Amino acid sequence: MIQFTKADFQNLAKIPKINLINGCTGYKSANLIVTKSKENATNVAIFSSITHLGSDPALLGFILRPTTVQRNTYRNIQENLYFTVNHVTKGMISDAHHTSASYDEFTSEFDKTNLEEEYLHHISIPFVKGSPIQLLCKYVNEYEIKENGTIHIIASIEQINVAENIIQKENWLRLDLGDIVTVNGLDTYCLPKVIDRFEYARPNVPTKSMLKNGS
Repeated sequence: MIQFTKADFQNLAKIPKINLINGCTGYKSANLIVTKSKENATNVAIFSSITHLGSDPALLGFILRPTTVQRNTYRNIQENLYFTVNHVTKGMISDAHHTSASYDEFTSEFDKTNLEEEYLHHISIPFVKGSPIQLLCKYVNEYEIKENGTIHIIASIEQINVAENIIQKENWLRLDLGDIVTVNGLDTYCLPKVIDRFEYARPNVPTKSMLKNGS
């Protein structure tokens, strides 16, 4: 094992430092957040910080970097409240990664990539066409993380669109059937595969595989 003390990584150059710190916490989700301004300009941005916060009520959260520079996603959510979250697939990774480029507020990443808008169910915010899991979300609250100036956005899940082949028994979502990717560090995309699935864990009861039992 190679050891990095706090003093070691604080003294690293910028790129080696952010590669180390962003990668050491493990794989992260890969999602495209789509927002729309009050002038109806769409914005698409990739996020790797979206997390499940609870099922009842259905909530998710994600982290926005400090607003010391223009953050189109943040401004649009403040103005419109609604946004969509779209899972990234293997075939989208190049275009999805490009959305991290800094375009001005009047330029839509849909126009700079092969990503396509998809309007569904009379919803005014588009989803990303081809994404196998699409969420319509509504801003609920935000919390400043004072230690580094980031913002934790809290949102309710208002609607879920899921490709039919992903939904299994009792609404278990088998993500690998949708070629849904994860992010390793800042810029590396990985395609996970299901290894096993286990029954609910109870004290003093042996762990049982659900997949091997045909569930």
